[in-house]
Amino acid sequence: MSELIASPISPTLLVLAAGMGSRYGGLKQIEPVGPAGETILDYSIYDALRSGFRRVVFVIREEMAETFHELVGSRFEEHIKVDYVFQVLDKLPPGWSPPPDRTKPWGTTHAVLMAAGTIDEPFAVINADDFYGVEGYRVLAHHLRFAIEEYAMVGFLLRNTLSDFGPVSRGICSVTAEGYLADVVEMTRIKRTATAIASTDEAGQTKQLSGDELVSLNLWGFHPNIFADLQQQFEQFLERNGSDLRSECYLPSSINTLIQSGRAKVEVLRTHDSWFGITYRADLPHVIEGISRLVHEGYYPKRLWA
Repeated sequence: MSELIASPISPTLLVLAAGMGSRYGGLKQIEPVGPAGETILDYSIYDALRSGFRRVVFVIREEMAETFHELVGSRFEEHIKVDYVFQVLDKLPPGWSPPPDRTKPWGTTHAVLMAAGTIDEPFAVINADDFYGVEGYRVLAHHLRFAIEEYAMVGFLLRNTLSDFGPVSRGICSVTAEGYLADVVEMTRIKRTATAIASTDEAGQTKQLSGDELVSLNLWGFHPNIFADLQQQFEQFLERNGSDLRSECYLPSSINTLIQSGRAKVEVLRTHDSWFGITYRADLPHVIEGISRLVHEGYYPKRLWA
């Protein structure tokens, strides 16, 4: 590893918030989960602030901009610098246009690319509807504050990231002996069965999993040079799948390709914090209970922004 030189630049938090929560049945980013009506995003921004992040950029859909600003973004403007970028279906590389019947967004790689030209400092990427815990932000902020070329990913145990109420998609990771990400494979429709955990692919093939696998939950640390590589990955995705109405370009898959080609090194950081996520409406009571426990144990105040 190269010599560590502290950067004077505070990192930025890029929040992927363009999903409208189709499986959840509403805009889950504004669902209250804390004792004073806080959302998961409130806890994410609070944890990022106390870890050294000084700016947040939200990736949202243009049609939800006014509602999102009023109900979400405006909550943070007195605490942190807030900016917005739009994930637009037809914002594609030259020569490409979406199929006439496509309505589904292009995926998380495309979402991150929406911030190209807006972010020119080290940044972290998170999902708007995932609660990661403060330790993940702290280790990422420390990584990003040093002038090293490696990217970073914070990993979680698969068994701690499942929903009891339906299948989820996860990036299953392999790690080298030196602590770098060797491989990440996107698996879909992962759920608990009566006796195990299993993933079912698009062809209907089932694979058994132990639950101890390390997974990516889109808690990444990048430097701005990632945008050029992701642009190339997205263009290759369009060449293969541009006419598909539902195919998405997942960020873990794009990073995996960069690793395999030798264009990226990703240090794997680990956290012992609990992860909570809202995929289905039935997940909500579990998240509220988990937040309440952390407040009771003193990890968070009863009112975050008091």
